[in-house]
Amino acid sequence: MDRKILLIYTGGTIGMKQDPETGLLKPFDFTQITREVPELKKFGYVIDSLSFDPLIDSSDVKPEFWVKLAGIIQANYSFYDGFVVLHGTDTMAYSASALSFMLENVEKPVIFTGSQLPIGMLRTDGKENLISSIQLAADQDESGHPRICEVCIYFDSQLFRGNRTTKFNAENFRAFHSENYPPLANVGIHVKYNESAIYHPRSWGRPLRLHTALDTRVAVLKIFPGITEPLVRGVLSAPGLRAVVLETYGSGNAPSDPWFLEALGAFTGAGGVIVNVTQCQAGAVDMGAYANGDTLRQAGLVSGRDMTTEAAVTKLFVLLGQYTDNKIVSEKFEIGVSGEISEK
Repeated sequence: MDRKILLIYTGGTIGMKQDPETGLLKPFDFTQITREVPELKKFGYVIDSLSFDPLIDSSDVKPEFWVKLAGIIQANYSFYDGFVVLHGTDTMAYSASALSFMLENVEKPVIFTGSQLPIGMLRTDGKENLISSIQLAADQDESGHPRICEVCIYFDSQLFRGNRTTKFNAENFRAFHSENYPPLANVGIHVKYNESAIYHPRSWGRPLRLHTALDTRVAVLKIFPGITEPLVRGVLSAPGLRAVVLETYGSGNAPSDPWFLEALGAFTGAGGVIVNVTQCQAGAVDMGAYANGDTLRQAGLVSGRDMTTEAAVTKLFVLLGQYTDNKIVSEKFEIGVSGEISEK
């Protein structure tokens, strides 16, 4: 039986081509994708496409977009073997992280990809990213199960777990990296799967569950030398704020100024959630390693360990949407649900 892949074009650079008369970039009709990328015909797969209307620049992505995208995947889940989401690169890591928490029990590949150059340009990276993403989404093991059954990002010959990925380069084709978790696959002459890194369900056939109630009352506060008391208190006193992602130094350290610790303690003491993530590209928060980190633990902060900021923010959105009790949110946050945290 032919494998069926649904290609979902949300917007972004990959779906653009140059108008031969004006030279301007404009989206092309994705129902004619095989005309633009004739190599897709060689797969022998059924490749259907669906485009958002209107298309969305990824810098305009909002939680409502994630809800719509998750709903499309749910509505088509039983009809397709895998999904490839074409998305702008700027917020792709946020979207992939969000979908990894919103799609519970996903047992099929949901692969985000895009490009740095439009697919209609001569030197585009879009064709390889698209072709390889479709192949990865359709690939099955000897038992007929998908080789990949989680939300991922594919870019420049590497497949990453979506909620472990960050955009780190605005100009090179290798735009994404995952410092705290290895690639799930490397694509060269052959596709080399990293089986030990890939998630495998303990049992197959679980129903897909959606979590679309998102509470976005979250702030991100990045520590820097010279950060002022009015700034910190201003963020923490934002009306309705339920949670803060605090980007700290090194292994989870921050200033030891009394006013700073008092402000954090007052927020957590009033029931707010503060998650401690490191500003470093690699490594994890360990609030027991240094005295300054331990003071944050005493102030009631929750360790984000080796999570990305993108994963921390979107996981909070989902948890806050599920639970009105912030204490439960704090407890649930430290429990890994889709591979976003390394085991201790």
